[in-house]
Amino acid sequence: MSRHEKFKFKNKEKFLKKIHDLGLDIPFSEGISILFEKISIAGKTLPNRFAVHPIEGADAEAGGSPGELTFRRYQRYAAGGSGLIWFEATAVSEQGRSNPRQLMLTKKNKDAFKELVERTREASQRAWGKDHTPLLVLQLTHSGRYSKPEGKSAPVIAQRNPILDPLLDLPADYPLIKDSELERLEDIFVSAAKLARAAGFDAVDIKACHGYLVSELLASFTRKDSNYGGSFENRTRFLLEIAKKIKDCVPGILVTSRLSTYDAIPYPFGFGVDKENCEKEDLSETKRLIKELLKISLLLLNISIGNPHYRPHYGRPYDKPCRGAKLPDEHPLFGVARLLRITAELQQEFPGLAIVGTGYSWLRHFFPNVASALIKQGKVTLVGQGRGALAYPDSVKDLVHKGAMDEDKTCTTCSRCSQLLRDGGRVGCVTRGQTFKSFII
Repeated sequence: MSRHEKFKFKNKEKFLKKIHDLGLDIPFSEGISILFEKISIAGKTLPNRFAVHPIEGADAEAGGSPGELTFRRYQRYAAGGSGLIWFEATAVSEQGRSNPRQLMLTKKNKDAFKELVERTREASQRAWGKDHTPLLVLQLTHSGRYSKPEGKSAPVIAQRNPILDPLLDLPADYPLIKDSELERLEDIFVSAAKLARAAGFDAVDIKACHGYLVSELLASFTRKDSNYGGSFENRTRFLLEIAKKIKDCVPGILVTSRLSTYDAIPYPFGFGVDKENCEKEDLSETKRLIKELLKISLLLLNISIGNPHYRPHYGRPYDKPCRGAKLPDEHPLFGVARLLRITAELQQEFPGLAIVGTGYSWLRHFFPNVASALIKQGKVTLVGQGRGALAYPDSVKDLVHKGAMDEDKTCTTCSRCSQLLRDGGRVGCVTRGQTFKSFII
């Protein structure tokens, strides 16, 4: 395994040589026009194949309404030109908020979210014309073991986990969420989806990634005597029931999910892992779950892997880790290649499913070349930027008008945006976001 290195490639020759020397399958295309093709999903035409991933800003008002920075951020994404904007994690209940400034959609603030949608669409059309209509997805979440509604850890856990529990100092007898509470939460997710539809969102995402509640339930092999643990049918029940209920009760809205397809946590505490070696993925259950989602007309899926609280480099290859974390014993390109490989395997297994890929931020200005090659090879449908969009919201605009991304505006994968969130601050790009710095508290 090659040691960790920071990004240092000023030209494509050195970049491609490194990929070759590491023996990795990361394709590269000189032409990037395929990224600007229109694409149809569920009867809606997206203006291009770019997506903005959900990344929390922690800048909501006390009651969960979008704040000044929230409006500004999404207007910037819209003006930047991406064809899909995936709005950040929005709690369905106070108990499930990851921090006191996480967005939360309620009956009282539905109109504030409606204004957010309207102003986002207006910013898009001002910059690109009336025919440019990005698909707007709202991510609905319950933070589960990472809940901090008042700024202090208040975990809601689905199973006891000897790997993750010590990170939160949880005692061995810490209570699990009851089946009756999960049944009630199903309907709360549905109510939130109704509000999202009324606010004007095109789709809702049942967040099932990164170890939050829905994600943890998928891995709850050791949850005993429960309708939500043990067997595959029980572990997937919560996600599938919510999706079915939303499809039945909220006509006109697209249902999707950002799904952790591989947790990289040892079995029986991780989903999508090889039972003998969690360093390897086993996507058999992941594929089985996707087949069930397809049966209820889920036509769009956002792929992720890993848990940012445990081996964060699996989901977010970086130059620098968050404070106190160690550098991984692998080159970041291994992490990029892992994400590309898993996404490609699923896309090729389900060619009719629109899959949003991730893991491109570390590539900097070579992102569009790699993304184009992947699309041409049928290994992904849309390409998303999370940290990359936060740092460089107008990257698509630059690609359209200048033909390339500006190296001095790309994300540096320094993890400082993640550190801001962990420290309880508002989130922005500390390195590139000059105007953001005045808002840091």
